[in-house]
Amino acid sequence: MSNHQPPQAPRPALLRIPLFRLLAINLAIGACAAALLVGGLLWLNPGHLRELIFADSAPGVALMLLLASFLITFGSAAMGSAIMAQGRNENGDKGGGHGSRLAVQEVAQRPHTH
Repeated sequence: MSNHQPPQAPRPALLRIPLFRLLAINLAIGACAAALLVGGLLWLNPGHLRELIFADSAPGVALMLLLASFLITFGSAAMGSAIMAQGRNENGDKGGGHGSRLAVQEVAQRPHTH
C-alpha cells in the first residue's frame, strides 16, 4: 500500500504572507466575539434593547449597525493584541523595552508636627 495524499488546493497569495494570515485569523476571532456579544445582548435583552430593535420598521439596519460596530471594535482589538504580542519570547519573558527599568528613588519623610 502506498500513501498517496490527495493534491491540496493552493492557498490564495495573501494567506501565504505570515503577517496577513496572523491578522486574518485574529480578525476572525474578533468577529466571532462580536457575533457572540450581539447574540448575547439580544438574548439577555438589557434595557429592552431587543424589543426596541425589532419594533422598528427596518430592524436589519439596526442589527447590522450594531454588529458592524462591535466587529470593528473587537476585530481591531484582537488584531492589535496579536501585533503587540509579537515582541514576546516563548519562554514568558516580556518583550520590548530593551531591558529598561524605572529607577527607584527614596523619598525622605518629613516628621509630623502636632
